[in-house]
Amino acid sequence: MFKKLILSVSAVTVVSAVLYTTASAVSDYSVSDLRNFGNALLGKGEITAEMDLTGDNRVDSFDLVAIRKTFTSTGEFSESSFSVTEDNVKYTGRNYYDGKTAWLVQSGSAVEFTVSAKSAEVTVNGDYSINNAEKYRPRYAVIVDGEIILDDIMSEKTKTIKLFEGETSRTAEVKIIHLSEANNGTIGISEIRTVSDFPAPVVPAEKKDLIIEFIGDSITCAYGVEGKSASDQYTTATENFMKSYAYLTAEKLGADYSAVSYSGHGIISGYSNDGNRNTDSLVPPYYKNCGNLSNYAKPWDFTADPNDVIVINLGTNDYSYVSKDFDARSQEFIDGYAEFLETVRECNPDAHIICTFGIMGGQEMYPLIEQAVEDFREKNSDEKITVFQSPMQNMADGYGADYHPSEITQQKNAYILADRICNALGIESDQLGLDVAENAEYSLVFDKSTNANASPYFSEYDKSYWINMVNGGSSDDSIEAFISGINLKKNGKYRLTFNITTTDGEELPIIIRNSDKSEIYFSDTFTGAGEKAPYSADITMDENCGNAEIVLQVGGTDYYNVTLYNLRLEKIG
Repeated sequence: MFKKLILSVSAVTVVSAVLYTTASAVSDYSVSDLRNFGNALLGKGEITAEMDLTGDNRVDSFDLVAIRKTFTSTGEFSESSFSVTEDNVKYTGRNYYDGKTAWLVQSGSAVEFTVSAKSAEVTVNGDYSINNAEKYRPRYAVIVDGEIILDDIMSEKTKTIKLFEGETSRTAEVKIIHLSEANNGTIGISEIRTVSDFPAPVVPAEKKDLIIEFIGDSITCAYGVEGKSASDQYTTATENFMKSYAYLTAEKLGADYSAVSYSGHGIISGYSNDGNRNTDSLVPPYYKNCGNLSNYAKPWDFTADPNDVIVINLGTNDYSYVSKDFDARSQEFIDGYAEFLETVRECNPDAHIICTFGIMGGQEMYPLIEQAVEDFREKNSDEKITVFQSPMQNMADGYGADYHPSEITQQKNAYILADRICNALGIESDQLGLDVAENAEYSLVFDKSTNANASPYFSEYDKSYWINMVNGGSSDDSIEAFISGINLKKNGKYRLTFNITTTDGEELPIIIRNSDKSEIYFSDTFTGAGEKAPYSADITMDENCGNAEIVLQVGGTDYYNVTLYNLRLEKIG
């Protein structure tokens, strides 16, 4: 009977060293064997009798040291060539291997590996898309140890890229990623070459415990995210999946990811200029394939690495069709969305499905998506599906090309989505980057005993709060604007920001307190300074408060206006 010893911190360090520093093998062991051994000791895999290398009827760190001794460099350098198969690299996203070349088909599709050598290079390939107009050719990046060494547009049939070279061996983590989208062609990786003294210099990167699939349109592709303004036109040079909310969400949660995203595509209609249904640009017909273009329309294997979470962000392009006859076409969209959910669930029987919509407007569509989700949930008794409305992009955060989300908007939505995924999985969210006042309630209270009187108006469109003081009463607190229903956590660091338009020199006390007024967590005074004057302050909570409120005291002065814009209470640490 084999006994598993509890690993000490030093033993875990040995495991990590074996897995990442000595990624080479001798004839007796494969890299897969080595990884299985390390994972077993870390509690991530099964311990077998073969792992008792020291013959003491136990499998522990001493056995790991024994195998470690066989994984050392030989001191004799030689040139080697490696195919880009899953024996040698980790596939991220939907890639297609044709027997020679691994094609990075979808947005964010990548290969990742660890290489131990004194020099290494890769061969990248272009498909027919190298004949596209230059602004529509695929964009990709090569990353070595977290540093982008090449960010390029693929315009050649074949290209050799030097990863690194030197006089001594180094171990580096390499990632080659498709930054643009499947609509505009792919990037191929056909060979990895090394000069190394390690028996197995190229090793697949470790797979992560969580896999998230993102199904979407141009928003998910990060269309135009690097455009300088809304008036910029689309090119692949401004499309960068690494700045998409999808990639940023996966990074924040330490997850692997896959994307199925096509600009202009929808569920029942792609983008329509004239209001007629566009059936040439639909996501559902391609969902079960690696890609939508003929060379890559190969069946996708959903069982090889099952998704844990599915995020669906579709409907923006459907809106261009549905909105032209909303009452008549709403049910068509609801039925089409629910039918697509059936397909997604069939392919991902155990995944949590999260549906969202709203970043680029068209808010009338959100209730239709809610209805489709509810219809699906009731029909299938499926409780592993949720829906939420993403906040519409804010003019203050800028726009990418063709009014698409900016980098700021993409990042904000990544924070929100990461929080939603944590909630779906039942794990604690750190709430970093969230505006905890996003869904707060705005209200105005005035002390009638002082004859105070004012009129408020809140605009959902730009989140502005307009207050017209008629009689200011006797003091600042005669009229108070409340932003209430805010959850603050102990030791949390928060940043309060907003803009105010009011009379120059007007002093407005600001307070953050418990709703029962028993505790004041922050106080300051804002002084009016023209149109949309900015304000920013940081606070740290000493205790939890599940019902905090921000109070702006605007009383004491008659006949003046205050307009509050873009209030945000962001958790920053």
